[in-house]
Amino acid sequence: MLYAVICRDKPGHLQTRLDTRDAHLAYIKETGIVAMAGPFIEEGAMCGSLVVLETDDLASAQAWAAGDPYKAAGLFESVTVTEWKKVIG
Repeated sequence: MLYAVICRDKPGHLQTRLDTRDAHLAYIKETGIVAMAGPFIEEGAMCGSLVVLETDDLASAQAWAAGDPYKAAGLFESVTVTEWKKVIG
């Protein structure tokens, strides 16, 4: 099943994102369940994340989101995890 993890950064926390980016990318690689991912961009600056996970259930997706180094660093203002269905692409 696919799950979308939609994260919005706290305003003014771009440096937190930049400082934690390597750990976040390593987490993506080591967990092996990320189907696709990338930052949201507003006015040319990263301001959030969309991560699509392929996992068995919502609890696993929520656990992945809870373990993200960005979350541990306090980057996010909000995080939503919801089942997602791919239709096109």
